[in-house]
Amino acid sequence: MPRRTAPPPPPDVPERIVDIDVEQEMQGAFLEYAYSVIYSRALPDARDGLKPVQRRILYMMQDMGLVPTRAHVKSARVVGEVMGKLHPHGDVAIYDALVRQAQPFTMRLPLVDGHGNFGSLDAGPAAQRYTEARMAPAALLMTTGLDEDVVDFVPNYDDRLTEPGVLPAAFPNLLVNGASGIAVGMATNMPPHNLVEVVNAARHLLKHPDADLPALMRFVPGPDFPTGGRVVGLEGIRDAYATGRGSFRTRASVRIEKIGRRQGIVVTELPYGAGPERLIEKIADNVKNKKLQGVADVTDLSDRHHGMRLVIEVKNGFVPEAVLEQLYRLTPMEESFGINNVALVEGQPRTLGLKELLEVFIGHRVDVVRRRTRFRLGKAQDRLHLVDGLLTAIVDIDEVIAIVRSSDDAQAALARLTERFSLSEAQGRYILDMQLRRLTRFSRIELEREQAELRATIAQLQAILDDEGRLRGLVGDELAAVAAEHGTPRRTVLLTSSGPASGAAPTQLEIGDDPCWVLLSSAGLLARTGSAEPLGTEGRRSRHDLVVAAAPATARGHVGVLTSAGRLVRVPVLDLPVLPETAGRPNLAGGTGVKEFVTFGKGERALTIVPLPVTGVEDPDDPGFALATAGGVVKRVVLDPLGNREEVEVITLKDLGPRQRDEVVAAVGLTTGEEELVFVTSDAQLLRFPAALVRPQGRAAAGMAGIKLSAGARVVAMTAVAPDAVDPVVVTVAGDSTSGVSQLGSVKVTPLAEYPPKGRATGGVRCHRFARGEDVLLLAWAGQGPAEAATSTGTAVALPDVPGRRDGSGTAVDRPIAAIAGPPQV
Repeated sequence: MPRRTAPPPPPDVPERIVDIDVEQEMQGAFLEYAYSVIYSRALPDARDGLKPVQRRILYMMQDMGLVPTRAHVKSARVVGEVMGKLHPHGDVAIYDALVRQAQPFTMRLPLVDGHGNFGSLDAGPAAQRYTEARMAPAALLMTTGLDEDVVDFVPNYDDRLTEPGVLPAAFPNLLVNGASGIAVGMATNMPPHNLVEVVNAARHLLKHPDADLPALMRFVPGPDFPTGGRVVGLEGIRDAYATGRGSFRTRASVRIEKIGRRQGIVVTELPYGAGPERLIEKIADNVKNKKLQGVADVTDLSDRHHGMRLVIEVKNGFVPEAVLEQLYRLTPMEESFGINNVALVEGQPRTLGLKELLEVFIGHRVDVVRRRTRFRLGKAQDRLHLVDGLLTAIVDIDEVIAIVRSSDDAQAALARLTERFSLSEAQGRYILDMQLRRLTRFSRIELEREQAELRATIAQLQAILDDEGRLRGLVGDELAAVAAEHGTPRRTVLLTSSGPASGAAPTQLEIGDDPCWVLLSSAGLLARTGSAEPLGTEGRRSRHDLVVAAAPATARGHVGVLTSAGRLVRVPVLDLPVLPETAGRPNLAGGTGVKEFVTFGKGERALTIVPLPVTGVEDPDDPGFALATAGGVVKRVVLDPLGNREEVEVITLKDLGPRQRDEVVAAVGLTTGEEELVFVTSDAQLLRFPAALVRPQGRAAAGMAGIKLSAGARVVAMTAVAPDAVDPVVVTVAGDSTSGVSQLGSVKVTPLAEYPPKGRATGGVRCHRFARGEDVLLLAWAGQGPAEAATSTGTAVALPDVPGRRDGSGTAVDRPIAAIAGPPQV
């Protein structure tokens, strides 16, 4: 195809070439562009807090009748109306502005009620053809009164229509919802605030125009973000409220919880603008680059019903508080927010402090209410003028009718009416247009009532216009009503500092291998103490349980749980909850069930806990621990390090008969090896002999004879009593063998000295005489008193006083005894 060329100019038209300075042309064009961006696109008006595109969206939605009581319409329809009639830019910019006004995580008081996918903190919205929108209740506060000449209207981009230059704005939208924008050579970034707090500050300034910044900050202490979180440090906020510029730090709201066997950091609120997906990605990057230590896993459990719940699991051996400090430093869990309060005031960009922002809004609102009052006054006066004319005509309505009927045309009738009754032209026309139904007597009564009401209204409106104080009071009352209807509690917590004092040492990242005690309760709960201090004997009564075993350990070490099947299972101490420091026996209600660490077989249970030796460290003086089986076997074991094994067998159990296998019924740790072992059988026989008579054996050994049992009897208890024990006692609980262990039996407490020591593998002596209905010992215990007893739920059971007879009967109890223990031997 041949290329087309422009035709040459006619020969009779001379060429005209204008020389232009390129530098001046570029400067002029750039200034026009900069002014257009600043005034028409990027910066909000300080009066209504809206940019032109936002203002046009709200105005057009009201013009379309999209009030909160109407159904939603497609967002594309709203965008099309705004773009076609008012906004000279593309649909993308308009839809983005509409979406922002509908996002509850962006706006503290949303102005658009969106239906559909309007995006999240990590993802954008759906296309405008898929979403729907209408005005939110707060948007009505922005537009109410536009039909009452409260603001000036300006031509649209093609001078065919008009639009409001500013909205009436019944609340301080700029402070409540904040703003952000980038213009040419300047930018604005304003945080959201709480509506109730801002309104209270505005009302205070209305009454006290000379109020200083500290007085206003008593009402507005700081920003209030829609996503909650925490603001750390208020100095930057004070600077911003004073000068219009400042910065502060925002933090996530977190709490430390027990997550399974680990400690976890649970995030419930993120800093303004931060999303969970971005946070998870940042954590993963830092863990991969080995900048962040101690994080085991991150799980997002957020949902619509429970809100945000981001669980960050902390590896065992790491201090959660120290890991949290790393997260604040390396991830969006702590971010800086820079305040730059730049807004348009009388068409010029200005940097405003808190008081200036409130003053601009108050001035605008006072002007709106004044113009509205003046408009309503004019309307009332015009109506009163017409009512006065109607009442004049009704007094002599027959003559009015005669004049109208005798007139040649309407114009002649108007002239004669106005002359005869001294009416104005407007009154005359209104009488001519009057309907016949208004000629009744009741209509006259209605007109007289309306006349009185109009005169009262005019007097009230005129009083407002004549009294500036009354006008400002009305503005304050309307603001109070808005706050009462739309206000919500503060969501963001304000903190004066970040926690530790300046210069304080950072929290240690890993938990130190400090000495502690691991405790086992009768209900099978495990816990550890926070120090190696021995437990006292005062106040050792636990509200929920009894401590039946205690083993020394270190925080990063392990202990062994010995089961009735003869298994010794390794348990890491770090996985156990730390009990608060307390005198005497601690409360194990907050402990972790031993079933969380040990998988038990049928009928298997935990008996005690023992310290595990450290690999490479030998203790030749370690006496080990002793255990007893139901078949009367005793065994003494000195453990060697387990290495990488999670469990070992410490005794080989034998069969007691067909389908009946022996089991471990008791195990006790030895301190010196000089203790006495006390066996108690189900037929009320007690045998005590030195533990030194039992030589240590390897783990595979089956043990040796401990007590000689009669036919049908079994061992129910075995304990170790130290040679220096003060007034040791024996507690026995008798009952009926056919009723199980949860029964009301009889209990007896006897001094251990009443029972003579004998040799190993002998039969022992009687320790309890059965009363009527009793034929078996259910429980027994021997050791340093005073002893304590509890039910299966941890309720204390009072024990009788120590009697003198070793083979006497017991005393009835009012509750079934499930556990017996003495002072913690630690």
